[in-house]
Amino acid sequence: MLNLKTAILSLCFFTFFFIGLFVFTATGVAGSAKEKYLAADACYKKLRHSSARQKKATEWLNCISRYEIIYRLYPESSWAPAGMYKAAQLYRTLSRLSGKDTYQMQSNDLLARIRNKYPTSAYGRRAESLLKSANIPPGLYTATKKSGPAPKNLTPKTGLIKKKDHNRNVAALERKKKDPPKKQGPVKKSAPAETKASGDATINDLRFWSNPEYTRIVVNADKDRDYSHRLLKNDPDIDKPFQRLYIDIEHAKLGKGVADYIPINDNLLKQARAGQYLPHTVRVVVDIKLFENYKIFSLKDPFRIVIDVWGKGSNGGGTAKSGSQLATSGKPQKFSRVTTDNLKSSDIARQLALGVNKIVIDPGHGGADPGAPGYFKGIWEKDIVLKMAKNLAVILRDRLNCTVLLTRSTDKKLTLEERTAIANTKRADLFISLHCNAAKNRNLRGIETYFLNLATDNQAISVAARENATSEKNISDLAYILSDLMKHTKIEESTRLANIVQTSVVAGMGKHYSDITDLGVKQAPFYVLLGARMPSILVETSFISNKKECKRLMSSSYQTAICNAIADGVTQYIAATNPKQL
Repeated sequence: MLNLKTAILSLCFFTFFFIGLFVFTATGVAGSAKEKYLAADACYKKLRHSSARQKKATEWLNCISRYEIIYRLYPESSWAPAGMYKAAQLYRTLSRLSGKDTYQMQSNDLLARIRNKYPTSAYGRRAESLLKSANIPPGLYTATKKSGPAPKNLTPKTGLIKKKDHNRNVAALERKKKDPPKKQGPVKKSAPAETKASGDATINDLRFWSNPEYTRIVVNADKDRDYSHRLLKNDPDIDKPFQRLYIDIEHAKLGKGVADYIPINDNLLKQARAGQYLPHTVRVVVDIKLFENYKIFSLKDPFRIVIDVWGKGSNGGGTAKSGSQLATSGKPQKFSRVTTDNLKSSDIARQLALGVNKIVIDPGHGGADPGAPGYFKGIWEKDIVLKMAKNLAVILRDRLNCTVLLTRSTDKKLTLEERTAIANTKRADLFISLHCNAAKNRNLRGIETYFLNLATDNQAISVAARENATSEKNISDLAYILSDLMKHTKIEESTRLANIVQTSVVAGMGKHYSDITDLGVKQAPFYVLLGARMPSILVETSFISNKKECKRLMSSSYQTAICNAIADGVTQYIAATNPKQL
């Protein structure tokens, strides 16, 4: 009997203990959630009373993130749907201001989550009403039962829609009513006009190259698409111990062969992750351990997004400002801004004081990309420049007693952005890309040397378009990219190197061959030079499309003469900038 009484008393004790613990915990959670909500309200109040803040997308996104985090930390609190609803409203406003459909889609996603997770709350009914007014069918964003748990087609940590549920969501979207939703105010189209006709782009590959101070990540797609990016601070409270840089690619789907994540684990980055964030938006997330600066730009034919991240000591430019940042692959948007400083002359002096210890030579084209065809059948640019690159490497090693590397030593195809990445990751002091010129007019001939900048004449645009394997229109569109990237390019030293090498090659070849035509030093936006962190030039050795010069290029003696002349120019450049090295 005593044991029975003891058991009953113990049961009562533990029952009241856990009830009290539950009440205490619930009260604490509610208090913390309320504090988070009031802090988010304070952020929004500052935004409402500052016209300057309202012009920056980063300020809106900062307030939105404060409202969103309440749901992630306290999903069972009554403040969770309130925060989500407020975030959805701000996303809608930001979409109208920026003209970007991605923010409207994120608003719809939050509303659908409220409808599904909190159907009986006041915010659940409001969310349902807004979704109906926008003609959003049930189950489009989060296909779960109204009274069920959190959406099952979302991964718990990233919030990305799983691949197997993507097709279901897309099919639901196609069943939308024909009448388009009414939009308030002017809306700027952020996707190309071809989007509806051609469908979503497919993200088909993620690649990276790295060293301890520099990492380049490339995201490949089969169609041009607009994108935005944002830098997020680390937040251990929601299991996000690293800073994250994410890129949202609009009107896109994730290819089947793309890995969910790619481990990088260098000094700067932990990994890159990819997922179907929204039915028509792919999100790529980069987990950052440490960085000093980063740059994001896109290239065409095929379309790819290039992400460059630099650490301290990599000469990657000024420190990136904290907060968020937006940019697009098309026209500059209202909220985009430059966050880096001009390269100082002291940086150049410091580099030259260290001398030229490593040179990377890039034989253009290769593999399935043969380059320009020669005047004579069976002669291709890729084969000629590879022979010259190997020859030049031997000469420079002997003369300068320095390390000389080739981007390719076999008949292998490399992407243009990969060649620059090799030079950067190998910490090259000079980068020389070798090519043979070509033109429809087979009478054209001569030697010219390029450095990276905007093209100044039609001939330079034509050459850049051919070497970039893109259209001349796309070359003109590179202006907005260069205006930012050129701030950290060694343009002064590249110009000097180009002039010295061009003069040396023309003079040296003129001693042995007649009719050497000096086409001079020119500038053009070559993809292969974009993002190079060292003095870089591209040498068009001769016209392979010209009968006389093609015959010369086929000769080993002519190739050796050009290599010796280029080496003379490099030696003169070093003697002029750092005579102690020689």
